[in-house]
Amino acid sequence: MNPVRWQRLEGAACAVLALIGAAALGAWWWPLALFLAFDLSALGYLRDPREGAFVYNLVHSYWGPAALAGWAIAIGAWGAPGSQTPVLVVAAAWLFHVGVDRALGYGLKHDDDFQHTHLGWIGRASARDK
Repeated sequence: MNPVRWQRLEGAACAVLALIGAAALGAWWWPLALFLAFDLSALGYLRDPREGAFVYNLVHSYWGPAALAGWAIAIGAWGAPGSQTPVLVVAAAWLFHVGVDRALGYGLKHDDDFQHTHLGWIGRASARDK
């Protein structure tokens, strides 16, 4: 199996685990409700392709939900019991979004074209001919 397929499979696994985590928190529907919110990061492309790719990649990397989950764990360790739950739900929704995007082949963007990702070209076949 080629590396891109492994990365897409990894994305699907992350999405499933995020849904399981959200369900364990009693909020299985939040990842679905917040799904498109993370795509607001693509608005950076209105200013400039390079800035758009930077902002999009910042939001569509695994490190963001991981850092947020780590922060939630710290809140739980030092805060009131249950105070970390909303933060963990957002982290699960974020991970779900990134995982689904990767599973569908939407990877991190190169700054030359929105359709050019680390997983290859997305969209019409003509985009691949660039």
